Amino acid sequence: MRIISVLGCALLLAGCTFKGVPDPALSARDAEYMALVPEAEFDPHFARYEIADPTREAPGTIVVETKERQLYLVLPNGRAMRYGVSVGDEAYGWTGTARIDRKAEWPAWNPPAEMVRRWPHVHAMQGGPMNPLGARALYLSDRGRDTLYRIHGTNEPEKIGQAVSSGCIRMRNIDVVDLYNRVPVGATVIVR
Repeated sequence: MRIISVLGCALLLAGCTFKGVPDPALSARDAEYMALVPEAEFDPHFARYEIADPTREAPGTIVVETKERQLYLVLPNGRAMRYGVSVGDEAYGWTGTARIDRKAEWPAWNPPAEMVRRWPHVHAMQGGPMNPLGARALYLSDRGRDTLYRIHGTNEPEKIGQAVSSGCIRMRNIDVVDLYNRVPVGATVIVR
Protein backbone atom coordinates (compact mmCIF):
# COMPACT_ATOMS: atom_id res chain seq x y z
CA MET A 1 0.00 0.00 0.00
CA ARG A 2 2.84 2.37 0.84
CA ILE A 3 4.41 1.83 -2.60
CA ILE A 4 1.13 2.76 -4.28
CA SER A 5 0.92 5.94 -2.16
CA VAL A 6 4.49 6.90 -3.02
CA LEU A 7 3.90 6.29 -6.73
CA GLY A 8 0.68 8.29 -6.62
CA CYS A 9 2.44 11.22 -4.95
CA ALA A 10 5.28 11.05 -7.47
CA LEU A 11 2.81 11.19 -10.36
CA LEU A 12 1.03 14.18 -8.83
CA LEU A 13 4.31 16.01 -8.29
CA ALA A 14 5.46 15.23 -11.82
CA GLY A 15 2.26 16.82 -13.11
CA CYS A 16 3.17 20.01 -11.27
CA THR A 17 6.63 20.17 -12.82
CA PHE A 18 6.15 19.01 -16.43
CA LYS A 19 2.91 19.15 -18.34
CA GLY A 20 2.56 17.88 -21.87
CA VAL A 21 1.01 20.34 -24.29
CA PRO A 22 -1.14 19.38 -27.28
CA ASP A 23 0.05 20.27 -30.76
CA PRO A 24 -1.33 23.50 -32.25
CA ALA A 25 -4.03 23.38 -34.92
CA LEU A 26 -2.55 23.33 -38.42
CA SER A 27 -3.84 24.80 -41.66
CA ALA A 28 -4.20 22.47 -44.64
CA ARG A 29 -1.00 23.92 -46.12
CA ASP A 30 0.89 23.42 -42.84
CA ALA A 31 -0.24 19.79 -42.63
CA GLU A 32 0.66 19.13 -46.28
CA TYR A 33 4.11 20.73 -46.10
CA MET A 34 4.99 19.28 -42.69
CA ALA A 35 4.10 15.78 -43.88
CA LEU A 36 6.87 16.15 -46.48
CA VAL A 37 9.53 16.66 -43.80
CA PRO A 38 9.91 13.35 -41.99
CA GLU A 39 9.73 13.79 -38.22
CA ALA A 40 12.91 12.37 -36.77
CA GLU A 41 13.36 10.43 -33.58
CA PHE A 42 14.47 12.80 -30.87
CA ASP A 43 15.32 12.77 -27.19
CA PRO A 44 12.15 13.38 -25.09
CA HIS A 45 14.23 15.89 -23.12
CA PHE A 46 13.75 18.19 -26.14
CA ALA A 47 9.96 17.75 -26.33
CA ARG A 48 7.59 20.67 -25.74
CA TYR A 49 6.41 20.92 -22.12
CA GLU A 50 4.84 23.44 -19.80
CA ILE A 51 7.07 23.64 -16.73
CA ALA A 52 7.82 25.75 -13.67
CA ASP A 53 9.60 28.88 -14.95
CA PRO A 54 13.38 28.61 -14.43
CA THR A 55 14.21 32.01 -16.00
CA ARG A 56 12.83 34.63 -13.59
CA GLU A 57 12.06 36.86 -16.59
CA ALA A 58 8.82 38.76 -17.25
CA PRO A 59 5.88 36.91 -18.85
CA GLY A 60 6.04 37.09 -22.64
CA THR A 61 9.85 36.96 -22.71
CA ILE A 62 11.64 34.29 -24.75
CA VAL A 63 14.84 32.97 -23.16
CA VAL A 64 17.24 30.70 -25.07
CA GLU A 65 19.68 28.76 -22.90
CA THR A 66 22.25 27.76 -25.51
CA LYS A 67 24.15 25.32 -23.29
CA GLU A 68 20.91 23.48 -22.42
CA ARG A 69 19.63 23.64 -26.02
CA GLN A 70 16.29 24.86 -24.62
CA LEU A 71 14.06 27.81 -25.44
CA TYR A 72 11.64 29.06 -22.77
CA LEU A 73 8.58 31.23 -23.32
CA VAL A 74 7.76 32.77 -19.95
CA LEU A 75 4.07 32.44 -19.07
CA PRO A 76 2.16 34.08 -16.23
CA ASN A 77 1.89 32.46 -12.79
CA GLY A 78 5.45 31.15 -12.60
CA ARG A 79 5.13 28.84 -15.61
CA ALA A 80 6.99 28.56 -18.92
CA MET A 81 6.76 26.65 -22.18
CA ARG A 82 9.99 24.75 -22.82
CA TYR A 83 11.05 23.72 -26.33
CA GLY A 84 14.14 21.85 -27.49
CA VAL A 85 16.25 23.75 -30.02
CA SER A 86 19.41 23.63 -32.09
CA VAL A 87 21.76 26.55 -31.63
CA GLY A 88 24.76 28.07 -33.37
CA ASP A 89 27.91 26.01 -33.34
CA GLU A 90 30.76 27.50 -31.34
CA ALA A 91 32.13 29.58 -34.21
CA TYR A 92 28.78 31.14 -35.10
CA GLY A 93 26.77 31.28 -31.86
CA TRP A 94 25.71 34.58 -30.37
CA THR A 95 24.27 35.88 -27.15
CA GLY A 96 22.41 39.04 -26.30
CA THR A 97 18.98 40.62 -26.23
CA ALA A 98 16.79 41.33 -29.23
CA ARG A 99 13.16 41.86 -30.13
CA ILE A 100 10.94 40.04 -32.59
CA ASP A 101 10.74 42.51 -35.46
CA ARG A 102 8.45 40.49 -37.69
CA LYS A 103 7.00 37.01 -38.13
CA ALA A 104 6.50 34.95 -41.29
CA GLU A 105 4.82 31.69 -42.27
CA TRP A 106 6.80 29.41 -44.60
CA PRO A 107 9.30 32.22 -45.19
CA ALA A 108 11.62 32.63 -48.13
CA TRP A 109 15.31 32.15 -47.30
CA ASN A 110 17.94 34.61 -48.44
CA PRO A 111 21.27 33.48 -46.96
CA PRO A 112 23.53 36.35 -45.90
CA ALA A 113 26.55 37.10 -48.11
CA GLU A 114 28.95 35.80 -45.44
CA MET A 115 27.18 32.41 -45.48
CA VAL A 116 27.30 32.24 -49.27
CA ARG A 117 31.06 32.95 -49.16
CA ARG A 118 31.51 30.08 -46.68
CA TRP A 119 29.22 27.69 -48.53
CA PRO A 120 28.92 28.68 -52.21
CA HIS A 121 26.33 25.93 -52.78
CA VAL A 122 23.65 27.72 -50.70
CA HIS A 123 21.16 29.92 -52.52
CA ALA A 124 17.96 31.85 -51.94
CA MET A 125 14.78 29.81 -52.03
CA GLN A 126 11.05 30.30 -51.65
CA GLY A 127 9.23 29.03 -48.57
CA GLY A 128 8.24 25.41 -48.47
CA PRO A 129 9.01 22.07 -46.87
CA MET A 130 12.62 21.86 -48.13
CA ASN A 131 13.47 25.44 -47.10
CA PRO A 132 15.90 25.48 -44.13
CA LEU A 133 13.73 28.06 -42.28
CA GLY A 134 10.88 25.58 -42.01
CA ALA A 135 7.29 26.44 -41.13
CA ARG A 136 7.77 29.78 -39.37
CA ALA A 137 10.42 32.42 -38.73
CA LEU A 138 10.66 35.05 -36.01
CA TYR A 139 13.04 37.80 -37.21
CA LEU A 140 15.21 39.34 -34.49
CA SER A 141 16.31 42.96 -34.35
CA ASP A 142 18.47 44.98 -31.98
CA ARG A 143 17.37 48.62 -31.63
CA GLY A 144 15.56 48.40 -34.96
CA ARG A 145 18.47 46.84 -36.88
CA ASP A 146 18.12 43.31 -38.27
CA THR A 147 20.52 40.99 -36.43
CA LEU A 148 20.32 38.47 -39.32
CA TYR A 149 19.46 35.88 -36.64
CA ARG A 150 16.14 34.09 -36.52
CA ILE A 151 14.15 31.67 -34.43
CA HIS A 152 12.81 29.33 -37.08
CA GLY A 153 11.67 25.85 -37.99
CA THR A 154 13.89 23.35 -39.72
CA ASN A 155 13.94 20.74 -42.46
CA GLU A 156 16.48 18.81 -40.31
CA PRO A 157 14.53 17.92 -37.14
CA GLU A 158 17.05 15.19 -36.30
CA LYS A 159 19.52 17.94 -35.31
CA ILE A 160 17.40 19.37 -32.48
CA GLY A 161 19.55 19.44 -29.35
CA GLN A 162 22.79 20.07 -31.24
CA ALA A 163 25.00 23.11 -31.88
CA VAL A 164 24.94 23.08 -35.69
CA SER A 165 23.44 26.29 -37.06
CA SER A 166 25.12 29.48 -38.24
CA GLY A 167 23.73 31.25 -35.19
CA CYS A 168 19.98 30.93 -35.66
CA ILE A 169 17.79 29.08 -33.18
CA ARG A 170 16.14 26.11 -34.89
CA MET A 171 13.00 24.36 -33.65
CA ARG A 172 10.93 21.41 -34.77
CA ASN A 173 8.29 22.75 -37.19
CA ILE A 174 5.37 21.84 -34.90
CA ASP A 175 7.11 23.65 -32.03
CA VAL A 176 7.86 26.81 -33.99
CA VAL A 177 4.20 26.94 -35.06
CA ASP A 178 3.21 26.70 -31.38
CA LEU A 179 5.65 29.47 -30.39
CA TYR A 180 4.64 31.65 -33.38
CA ASN A 181 0.99 31.42 -32.28
CA ARG A 182 1.86 32.47 -28.72
CA VAL A 183 4.18 35.48 -29.18
CA PRO A 184 3.59 38.92 -30.68
CA VAL A 185 5.89 41.12 -32.71
CA GLY A 186 7.85 43.18 -30.19
CA ALA A 187 8.45 40.33 -27.73
CA THR A 188 11.84 40.36 -26.02
CA VAL A 189 14.29 37.53 -26.79
CA ILE A 190 17.26 36.84 -24.50
CA VAL A 191 19.93 34.44 -25.75
CA ARG A 192 22.32 33.28 -23.04
